[in-house]
Amino acid sequence: MKRLLTSTTCVAATLIAIPVCAAESTRVDEIVVTATRTPQPSSRIGSSITVLTQDAIRSSQAVVVSDLLAQAPGVAISRNGGVGGTTALRIRGAETDQTVVIIDGVKLNDPSSPGGGYNFGNLLMGDIARIEILRGAQSTLWGSQAIGGVVNIVSATPTGAFEASAEAEGGARGTGYSRLGAGGASERAVWRLAGGYYTTDGVSAFASGREDDGFQNTGLSGRVSFAVTDDISLDLRGVYARGHNQYDGFPAPAFAFADTAEYNKTREFVGYVGANFNVLDGRLKNRVAYTLTDTDRISINPDQRVTTTTFDSVGRNKRWEYQGSLAVVDAWDAVFGAEHEKSSFRTAAPNAFAPNPTPAVAAASLTSGYAQVQGDAAPGLTLTGGLRYDSHETFGGRALGQAAVAWSPNDGDTIVRASFGQGFKAPTLYQLFSVYGNTTLKPEAADSWDGGVEQRLFDDQLVVSATAFARRTRNQIDFVSCPGVHPLCTPARFGVYDNIASTKAQGIELAGVAKIDSLSLQANYTFTGTENTSAGNVNRGKDLARRPKHTANLSADYNWPYEISTGVALRYVGRAFDNTANSFALADYAVADLRASWKVNPTVEVYGRVENLLNETYVTVRNYGTPRRGAFAGVRARF
Repeated sequence: MKRLLTSTTCVAATLIAIPVCAAESTRVDEIVVTATRTPQPSSRIGSSITVLTQDAIRSSQAVVVSDLLAQAPGVAISRNGGVGGTTALRIRGAETDQTVVIIDGVKLNDPSSPGGGYNFGNLLMGDIARIEILRGAQSTLWGSQAIGGVVNIVSATPTGAFEASAEAEGGARGTGYSRLGAGGASERAVWRLAGGYYTTDGVSAFASGREDDGFQNTGLSGRVSFAVTDDISLDLRGVYARGHNQYDGFPAPAFAFADTAEYNKTREFVGYVGANFNVLDGRLKNRVAYTLTDTDRISINPDQRVTTTTFDSVGRNKRWEYQGSLAVVDAWDAVFGAEHEKSSFRTAAPNAFAPNPTPAVAAASLTSGYAQVQGDAAPGLTLTGGLRYDSHETFGGRALGQAAVAWSPNDGDTIVRASFGQGFKAPTLYQLFSVYGNTTLKPEAADSWDGGVEQRLFDDQLVVSATAFARRTRNQIDFVSCPGVHPLCTPARFGVYDNIASTKAQGIELAGVAKIDSLSLQANYTFTGTENTSAGNVNRGKDLARRPKHTANLSADYNWPYEISTGVALRYVGRAFDNTANSFALADYAVADLRASWKVNPTVEVYGRVENLLNETYVTVRNYGTPRRGAFAGVRARF
């Protein structure tokens, strides 16, 4: 592993220093949406953002979304076992539930989960065409939870009269994956339908286990847009996923982690209905929408005698929203809007002593308004400023602010970026009203800063960037085990949630991209230092759990003659601690993947890859297993 890390570092250093032969090129300024809620050239964005395009997604051959996100700067992933296990994503050291995840305009929060965050374990690549990862506190535009950042996922949109795609692959651990999609675009209407199925025998969730824990997933998505007139259009979108994930638990009488026959069943639905209308000769664009997320989860232990159900929950989020964007004057734009969100949950945890417990049921609403202005104060200097006001029915009102600057003194060859943002996250329904609930909790709050520079060289064939970031979080909510000194601890309680932590995170992100004829190179490195800064806390001064200080990624792709391409990806994750007391360490590791593809003709492509090429043994969560080396091959077609 150390040899692999050394090689990775040397290649990354070579990438930065490589003398690229300049060739005539035309600069294409990437258009991003997440940072301002409206399409903007990346050169005008002051926040840190990574864009994964359809070509990049296709080249990676990734099936699991979290595996691809782990290659981005500032992102750390942990998973309880193999594919399908509970998967946490942490941006710049923030909690996994402090990241907003959006798919086709709908927030994917689950009010029935402890932190209200999104579990990436059930999310496959499917029909996804684009992913934007926005780092830093972004609550001004994206609301509660966006303390760490935002992940915006966009499914494919057809451009031709009729388009279809198909894909099938198989490989190690009895894995099979198939996907179909079709759609079309006419003068007034655009539509797309897609579906996929994934199955694997998996690996043992218990690292020392002998039986495999499998995972199956069925996914469907659809979207249709219809232009009633040149200024009025209607949108309808939906995403459905159903997962079945086996896992290991803590059987009696020893209550030690071991092989068990337990499994989860998860059903997720995301819906969007919206209308768009333009006035003032298109200068004012308006959008009104209703969105719904519905997540049902149930855990089953077939070996339990009194009741086989061990956990049952339903979480729903209904949101009504209006957004307007106004071209105020030349090079100055405003985005503003209002949102009303109603969250509800029902959860129960049956056991041998209480096989039919009374479910915890609760609901809460949040009403918000926001406004942001962006404009060019001088040639190459773009300023962005915004405000948001949240009114929570339980916790009252809170105002938030955000500011950013992007400066390009030489027509985009150099871009200097800086941003400041505030975050606010109200306690979740689960943290307030579940069997571990605490109705006296306070909202979490955070301030976040970052600043950096991007340099383009040799007609954009070499792009390097460096960013420094910092964040302070107050009133962070953590789980306190019982028995203990907490006043809410009783003999019947295993634990309780409380505002016990204040934390900080700071670090740097370095990245480089080079294009040399048929060779493409990408590299990034992130240092993330985290600390528990809670006064009087026994863990004060210690690292936050599962936040590796060092992560690095390197990928190289080469396009050979006859439409053949090959690539290699290396990922290094440094040492981290599995718990807040820092008494259990997770060793550093490095994983290498190899991939190749051949375009047989303009329609058909065959491909294959080897994951974990060097058969590295590693863990991301203590006592949970991870996949060893595996080979996969498939074919995909576009019509």
